[in-house]
Amino acid sequence: MVPHLVSRGPVWLFRWWAACTPGASVQHKTWAGMTRTPATGSPWGIVGTSPVVRRGSSSPSSRGPEVILTHKRYPVRRLPFSVVSEEDLAAFERIVPGRVITDPEELETSNVDWLRTMRGCSKVLLRPRTSEEVSHILRYCHERNLAVNPQGGNTGMVGGSVPVFDEIILSTALMNQVISFHEVSGILVCQAGCVLEELSWHVEQRDFIMPLDLGAKGSCHIGGNLATNAGGLRFLRYGSLHGTVLGLEVVLADGTILNCLTSLRKDNTGYDLKQLFIGSEGTLGVITAVSILCPPKPKAVNVAFLGCPGFAEVLQTLSSCKRVLGEILSAYEFMDAECVQLVGRHLHLASPVQESPFYVLIETSGSRIEHDAEKLSIFLEQVLRSGLVTDGTLATDQRKVKALWALRERITEALSLDGYVYKYDVSLPVERLYDLVTELRARLGPRAKHVVGYGHLGDGNLHLNVTAEAFSASLLGDLEPYVYEWTAAQCGSVSAEHGVGFKKKDVLGYSKPPEALQLMQQLKALLDPKGILNPYKTLPARA
Repeated sequence: MVPHLVSRGPVWLFRWWAACTPGASVQHKTWAGMTRTPATGSPWGIVGTSPVVRRGSSSPSSRGPEVILTHKRYPVRRLPFSVVSEEDLAAFERIVPGRVITDPEELETSNVDWLRTMRGCSKVLLRPRTSEEVSHILRYCHERNLAVNPQGGNTGMVGGSVPVFDEIILSTALMNQVISFHEVSGILVCQAGCVLEELSWHVEQRDFIMPLDLGAKGSCHIGGNLATNAGGLRFLRYGSLHGTVLGLEVVLADGTILNCLTSLRKDNTGYDLKQLFIGSEGTLGVITAVSILCPPKPKAVNVAFLGCPGFAEVLQTLSSCKRVLGEILSAYEFMDAECVQLVGRHLHLASPVQESPFYVLIETSGSRIEHDAEKLSIFLEQVLRSGLVTDGTLATDQRKVKALWALRERITEALSLDGYVYKYDVSLPVERLYDLVTELRARLGPRAKHVVGYGHLGDGNLHLNVTAEAFSASLLGDLEPYVYEWTAAQCGSVSAEHGVGFKKKDVLGYSKPPEALQLMQQLKALLDPKGILNPYKTLPARA
């Protein structure tokens, strides 16, 4: 489902920019004074008709060779869980009739992660529609000591959403109903399997927006977003899900339904239990429903795409943004030149500004077009006069806004087409954020095809990606634990927004003290004493 994008007001002019409505044949001047003619039928010179590939939407056979089984690639041993029997399948059929999947071809997609770096060997997938069905499933699995892998849209980056061995896959795909939406408070209550993009469409029709936006919005489920505490593109403006989520319904490992699905903004009655499950990645309970606060839809949205001569200028532009744009600043994204080159090479999307070492995408969201225009005019004049920005373009029309955002949102897709990708998602002090990219390029040399950096600079979040022709244990050895040690030396976090999953469970010690890890283990033992929920994930393996 395609969301209803924010409608734009009349196109307004800067002295550096002149344009008209989509489809008209005009030239526009960039702020550096260069003149460009947009490609026919493609806004801002972005060429090609490559469709957006939704995470998890392509079949394994269409994306290259078979993925190696996780337990063969990584040193992990199966825990002593029971094996699914014919009697178990019959019991599941009674709980969710007609929704027990055992066909190997259907299971293949759910066994492999979107990045195609991990593959489980589950023999059964269950598709409940209600919390009560989830409760019956988990109660049965708890009694039988059967391991369960909760799965939403399977768009994760750290292997948290796919089995490691033969865990039962519990899919929330059919739990996709909107329960209620209050048009005064902006509070949405829905099931965990709702796709983020469809929720966005639903609330935008009512003049609200979701507080969360991701590149994977066309596939990811809101329950998975909460389970991983996803950050995304609106974090700078609306903050963490820990703040916007008002209530949760969760099914515990023994089948108990924990109903904390409040829609109250204030509830100071004891421990805030919902916070335990946000970011727990399905290891403490299965999220089945959510109550979330949605902000009003902005009436004026503008996106600027700027070229900067260096990372120091990127940082100074951010400082200027915060001072001048203030409350209307909703996103500040940066990407290096190699990111934009890869998007052009693999997806045929061209940069609308002259080649630069770095690029920034700035979004503003406000309630008055004239007010935002004045602030943007002051900001752009300052950064151009000072040399912080060398070239740029601006969009207010929804088609052009979407085209500019595609340059940032589709970097992950372009990287996946460049070869095997080693992905790191770290939080760092902004002044040191790009130093890690520079040092890794020198460290790896020609052994890596590309070492690129991009991310949410306003949040101090770097997405560091290294591509190679194929997986290499020696290259991995050069990356890890170096990346984690470097991050820890800056007092950073080894996971900014992607979660921990399978891939980062043994490096939590770089970001958390032993006392914190011990308490996490105790919480896991309390809520899931048999360890059946998403085993091998999130917490370090016990000796």
